[in-house]
Amino acid sequence: MGASRDPLEAVLVAVPVVVLTCGVAAAVMRRLGQTAVVGEILVGILLGPSLLGWLWPAGSRWLLPVEVLPSLGVLGNLGLLVFMFLVGLELDPGLLRGRGRAVVVVSQASVWIPLGLGGLLALAMYGSLAPEGVGRAGFVLFVAVAMSVTAFPVLARILKDQGLYGTPVGALAMACAAVADVVAWCLLALVVAIAQPLGGGGGGAWGTAGMAVLAGLFLAGMWWGVRPLLAWGVRRWAPDPDSGAGAVVLLCSGLCLAAYATNAMGVHALFGAFVFGAVVPRTAVVEAAAERMRAFAVPVLLPLFFVGSGLKTDVGLLGGGTVWLWALAVLAVAVAGKWGGGAGAALLAGQPARDAVTLGALMNCRGVTELVVLNVGLGLGVIGAELFTTLVLMALVTTAVTGPVVRAVRARARTGEPDAGAATVGVRH
Repeated sequence: MGASRDPLEAVLVAVPVVVLTCGVAAAVMRRLGQTAVVGEILVGILLGPSLLGWLWPAGSRWLLPVEVLPSLGVLGNLGLLVFMFLVGLELDPGLLRGRGRAVVVVSQASVWIPLGLGGLLALAMYGSLAPEGVGRAGFVLFVAVAMSVTAFPVLARILKDQGLYGTPVGALAMACAAVADVVAWCLLALVVAIAQPLGGGGGGAWGTAGMAVLAGLFLAGMWWGVRPLLAWGVRRWAPDPDSGAGAVVLLCSGLCLAAYATNAMGVHALFGAFVFGAVVPRTAVVEAAAERMRAFAVPVLLPLFFVGSGLKTDVGLLGGGTVWLWALAVLAVAVAGKWGGGAGAALLAGQPARDAVTLGALMNCRGVTELVVLNVGLGLGVIGAELFTTLVLMALVTTAVTGPVVRAVRARARTGEPDAGAATVGVRH
């Protein structure tokens, strides 16, 4: 097809097409009562080999040529790092006050029940869907973790859309999702440490133990060293929320350095960005700087991550009947573990039946967090393209059904809930 295009020219075409398409899809989904991330995930899949690459291969190669993919990947991952920083920033320990027992029971059940069921399913899938040379333990543990994820930021957006954000059930859902998020990211860090030798690191048990020690030192250093230093730096460098360019520079530099540190340990860069967000002091200056970062990274850079995931998702790989049966099994186990486990635990914790069903449905939402986990697994070689596609479709379906299900459950008994519950700040995505 002639000489390859200038990479900069290709980026200048691909970025606006991707960003505008995702923006339109997000707006359409909102009008349909869905959260924006459903449209963005769907656009990512449709621009990949599942639709555009299948219907119009030449157009797909022109829009997203091979030489532009590394650049789009870097930009998308930068957006993802900012997004994970924002997720960490939004974790609010105040959510736990007065809800300790219910939060512990529901959050842990919604992690460990799908983790156990996912592990059993992964044992059954290992012979059929595990890539060549991947150990059973790494494969099983990764699939189990992938089944236990809840999308904390997407859940916050759904609660706002449904008018449940300030209610007791909304505050409880946010608290449970926040705790489950922390547990899931710790488990993912463990999976990465175990699976890292699969990529050729050769660390073995000593390498995994070393990573665990380094990760512990990193967490301690971030909490007792970086956290007070950041508080001093924010006060000293950028005291005025209305002119917070200095705070933006400080936060961007800090999250990149934290991500670099965990990536160098072999734990993954996203973990560092998440932890950095969790330890940053929540001041007016920081909130204003975070808004500026969100205003660019979420609508412009993050869609490039969705397209990167979509290019790795090929529904055509599921052509065989056996693979589709596995896909249905994945969806069934995902819903039973998350929704069933969360709702059952909420009932045991004394929640009304309607609130328990709502909590289970909300915890079943996976969204962008699931895509992050899946891309980590694919990058490590722990899962292959078939299982990656299967799990992406599961994430899309479980995220898409959350809003309508919650709306239907709440509409059946509209008795006017009290406006109790902790006020929190949600990730706007």
